[in-house]
Amino acid sequence: MMAAVRTARPLVHHITNYVTVNDCANICICAGGAPVMTDAAEDVPAMAALASAVVLNIGTLNERTVASMALAGRAANQAGAPVVLDPVGVGATAYRTAAAERLLREVKIAVIKGNAGEISVLAGLGGKVRGVDSVDAGDPADAARKLAQRTGAVVAATGPTDYVSDGRQTLTLHNGCGLLEKVSGTGCMVASVVGCYVGACGASAETVAAAISVFNIAAEMAAAEADGPGTFRPRLMDAMDALTAAEVEERLRTE
Repeated sequence: MMAAVRTARPLVHHITNYVTVNDCANICICAGGAPVMTDAAEDVPAMAALASAVVLNIGTLNERTVASMALAGRAANQAGAPVVLDPVGVGATAYRTAAAERLLREVKIAVIKGNAGEISVLAGLGGKVRGVDSVDAGDPADAARKLAQRTGAVVAATGPTDYVSDGRQTLTLHNGCGLLEKVSGTGCMVASVVGCYVGACGASAETVAAAISVFNIAAEMAAAEADGPGTFRPRLMDAMDALTAAEVEERLRTE
């Protein structure tokens, strides 16, 4: 799949949060995609219609950007491009939960990627989120499966172990490293990589799992060379850009 992404160089339209927008753009490029970051209502329908995939991230949401997300999502639906929803902090406040539910009502979402607490909240299983961090996720594999069955989306619940489900099969992913929790925005970056992969290869459990695994393997390699969080971020970009299919095959830990 990596070769297909790098050959296709999918255009990934993001409406994402201002804390992580630059990292998301750069990791998208390093993964093989072409990012565009625009959220003006006057611009997004045309841009989303041109995109290979659209990533919607509610990390720093407001009324204007949520409305633009709905516009972009509907335009992507009409164009046949997959939409990735990253429901950052859903469950922490009523406003965030309402925004995520609005997008799920108004847009056909192909992939929902969130931390385990966020996915548990959306699945109706009572997960707890503090700020943008998962506090209590219950059984994330079950939450991913149930949310996939309810929405028809491929669902990824990320954490120390990642789970990806299409409602019929659930894949368990074991790659990753502790430094991912020390750097703001790594979850947002995962959504960008997922956008690249589904934009090039279509939305399936296997495609989403491949995207997450590639990111986590690059993180493992970066962590081996980093002195701490400050040197980890640039090394993550380097590792993603230089990663080979042989390295992925050697390191992949999926069941």
